[in-house]
Amino acid sequence: MPDILPDRRARKGFLGYLYRYPTIAIGGFLLLVMLAIAIFAPFLWTKDPTALAPAMRTRPPGERWWFGTDMLGRDVYSRVLYGTRVSLMVGFGVAIASSVIGLFIGLVAGFIRWADSIIMRVMDGLMSIPSILLAIALMALTRGSVGNVILAITIAEIPRVSRLVRGVVLSLREQPYVEAAIASGTRTPVIIWRHILPNTLAPMTVQATYICASAMIAEAILSFIGAGTPPIIPSWGNIMAEGRALWQVKPYIVFFPAIFLSITVLAVNLLGDGLRDSLDPRLAKRV
Repeated sequence: MPDILPDRRARKGFLGYLYRYPTIAIGGFLLLVMLAIAIFAPFLWTKDPTALAPAMRTRPPGERWWFGTDMLGRDVYSRVLYGTRVSLMVGFGVAIASSVIGLFIGLVAGFIRWADSIIMRVMDGLMSIPSILLAIALMALTRGSVGNVILAITIAEIPRVSRLVRGVVLSLREQPYVEAAIASGTRTPVIIWRHILPNTLAPMTVQATYICASAMIAEAILSFIGAGTPPIIPSWGNIMAEGRALWQVKPYIVFFPAIFLSITVLAVNLLGDGLRDSLDPRLAKRV
């Protein structure tokens, strides 16, 4: 039946991979665009994001001010583009730091039985506190800076990574090849490095994308309520916090950073969904 059911040849290579998983292609493209904006912000017809111009305050979007100006006369377009750097720095920083630390804790807790109860009770105690409240409490003990925001959100996200890795390790350590390695006298660090760690990277990578998106939202929340980055640093949360008093008459001050934040979080979530489909054999799409 060649005319009714034409032969569909599987596409190979990188383009074929993107064809099979369009969410990875869309999410990756949007994320690359945001990375390009963050890197090349000084060359995208921007001005000094901290320059004050009281005579030009609350100007609506137009030919001169593409996104308008805020109540201090600062260019919203420049502040939004430079704010991309802060959000991506926080998102990637928290995702990497929490994944590395949570991976180590989860491996130890999942494979070493006597340490499991001690470590996981500490993680359960941290998880009993809402992550945003824990981050606010940690920020209250330190001064506002991007580094402290990354540290506070990382501490709040570590328990989630460690519990995920621990659950994977608990199932892996019962596998026959792990039991065979133990019976042959292989040392515990070698078993973890050769047999356990490679099988935890796929679910942890997917989890890292969701942590990245969650961290960017948490940074915006902290900055919005005044517990995040200092007001002098242009971030999407700070811009929205400064524009909320004029929301009813000048909504563009809040609208543009909110759109950029939504697109970035959507890109990271799409990338995570695509990675989950491609790395999980039960959800992998067949061509």
